[in-house]
Amino acid sequence: MNDAELRDLLARTFPFWERMSEADKDTFCRSSFDVKFKKGATIHDGNECTGIIIVRTGCLRLYILSDEGKEITLYRLFPGDMCMLSASCVLNAITFDVFVDCEESSQCIVVGGCAYESLSERMSEAKIFALEVALSRFSDVMWIMQQILFMKMDKRLAIFLLDEVAKSGGDTITLTHEQIAKYMGSAREVVSRMLKTFASDGLVEVSRKGIRILDKKRLRDLSL
Repeated sequence: MNDAELRDLLARTFPFWERMSEADKDTFCRSSFDVKFKKGATIHDGNECTGIIIVRTGCLRLYILSDEGKEITLYRLFPGDMCMLSASCVLNAITFDVFVDCEESSQCIVVGGCAYESLSERMSEAKIFALEVALSRFSDVMWIMQQILFMKMDKRLAIFLLDEVAKSGGDTITLTHEQIAKYMGSAREVVSRMLKTFASDGLVEVSRKGIRILDKKRLRDLSL
């Protein structure tokens, strides 16, 4: 990505871009890097200020880790999405560790956290924007926690499967049972047992190719 393309991307991402000084814009560009991440790579381990991640291609997964090593997926990021929680130096109020992994080989722009932190100290709009982005994801996190704490597994799985086919536009989900368990904050064995039950009830078909939805109406009824 050349300088003009980078500036155009930053201008579309940060609504306060046009009100920044030319010196700040130059600093932002010098502190921004076009990075390719391999599938399975850990981008942010919660221990440092990685920076603000803008997804160009691929898919990233944000999750938290319990003391026992259990992963709870908070949400995923797709092309056009931005991760602000990886810039802990900007959001000092975030006191828990967030991890970011590559679900697919991804190309991202990483804006240096120190550059953004410096700007936000002088420009309130930058600070407010960071808080708004973080807050916009709060409802996603609360929805996940609500499912884990209060919903039965069959309802949770029905909601997950319907969400996945809605994203893909098809009727087959090409995720492993292990991946689904990570996304749902459950165990692979629990997911496999529930999928087996769904299959015996005629809701889905499970094969090596993935999970094919056979009866969306009954899944929707189960998700209510």
